[in-house]
Amino acid sequence: MSTVTQPTATQPATTATSGPRLVLAPVRAGRAVLDGGWWPRSWDPHAELPELVLALSTRYGTIRQLMLNSVTWDSRFRRLAVGGGVVRAGWYASVDPATLIATTYDGDQIDLLVVPPSTAAGTAETAMARAADPANRDRAQAILTAPAAVENSDEHPRWDNDGGADRNGRRQP
Repeated sequence: MSTVTQPTATQPATTATSGPRLVLAPVRAGRAVLDGGWWPRSWDPHAELPELVLALSTRYGTIRQLMLNSVTWDSRFRRLAVGGGVVRAGWYASVDPATLIATTYDGDQIDLLVVPPSTAAGTAETAMARAADPANRDRAQAILTAPAAVENSDEHPRWDNDGGADRNGRRQP
């Protein structure tokens, strides 16, 4: 793994005005690839990570470390003061830009889909819900690049313009 050298001073957390846009799986499924989805409002880690860490700590236990992509975020730091504690941050080029990995003091790993801030609301909400589905086996990039699902697809088939086949290739009379 590649690492980027950062200053070792602890960065104080900034306070956001509203909670994180976060959807977590109702239960942790052993075979699920992701534990949920998160849609930050910007790529500024000082503004976005504190509330995420607090929300994850409430659900899973105190977060001790984050692993993030080193290229995606606007800035980097080694430690972040959050809720009376300090969370270590590791920035790696090898971490998928669409993934954030959090580790608790108990050693549990929480893998989250990171939806880019510029994503349209409907697309972001669909992606976060898919990432939080315990039956989901797709990786983060596959979720972000998948075409949007059509609601009630069986009731409202979509026709192509080549002879009346539905999107699954079945020809209709």
